[in-house]
Amino acid sequence: MKYIFGPVASRRFGLSLGIDLSPDKKRCNFDCIYCELEPSKPTIFYDNPPSVEEIFEEVKKAVNHYRFDVLTITSNGEPTLYPYLDELITKIKTLNHKTLILSNSSTINKETIRNTLKKFDIVKLSLDSANEKTFKKIDRPHKSINLKDIIDGMKKFREMYKGEFIIEVLVVRGINDKEEEFIQLNEVLKEIKPDRVDISTIDRPPAYNVKPVDEERLFELSKFIENQHIFIPTRKKLKTEFEELSKEEILTTLKKRPFTENDVKNLFNPNTQKIFNDLLKEKLIEEVWVGGVKFYKSIV
Repeated sequence: MKYIFGPVASRRFGLSLGIDLSPDKKRCNFDCIYCELEPSKPTIFYDNPPSVEEIFEEVKKAVNHYRFDVLTITSNGEPTLYPYLDELITKIKTLNHKTLILSNSSTINKETIRNTLKKFDIVKLSLDSANEKTFKKIDRPHKSINLKDIIDGMKKFREMYKGEFIIEVLVVRGINDKEEEFIQLNEVLKEIKPDRVDISTIDRPPAYNVKPVDEERLFELSKFIENQHIFIPTRKKLKTEFEELSKEEILTTLKKRPFTENDVKNLFNPNTQKIFNDLLKEKLIEEVWVGGVKFYKSIV
């Protein structure tokens, strides 16, 4: 198949069946320094787009052949540049599968794009920095794109969107890994009000000579993001671990920041986990699912 890939196991969304809207070459309005694709000049045009019918025929065959949790629209570049995206998602929704789009957020200031994205069950947008200078250094956008428009577009989208809205922050060593970056991000996220914030780092060979931060640093930076469901994808147990927490301390912690299942396993020592399980049985902690990830939050 030309447009279908996977299913692949995603740490964030379960088993994902992918739809690549630009399989033949990179078409993107960013040239992110951490991207695994070859460097290229940012473009706002999608040349020679395939027809909706051509893509949809492959999708129909694939959904009858594979088992998966979510149907993910992505691209070798930016999927919202595909000019027939609205027509395509309208047809895909008739197949009655959960849908997700992975976008760099560059076009979210456009009303037509917001109206298209609201048809998806899950929308993940990137926001690597709330600082214009840092944003341009990391994402290297087309000259027509500015950060203020993106942030304003996200706020408008949140007001109209009823699905699961996720923002991803990708951290690059020496660029957006400072505490002041996350303090600034925190203020913007308070206004956007996403359902979940994913904080990650480079985990594939990047286009440029840049480095990841370690997962412990991601957790430290995440402490500056308040009252959000924060997910840090990790493949290992973190070295960071809380001292033993009391019942009250656990409830206070989970009220300020809901924890994922991995957070509980990685950050609570055995005795704290026992107290946590008791609180769960007492129904003082509730489970909340956001974008296929289970969170625990205090209800007192």
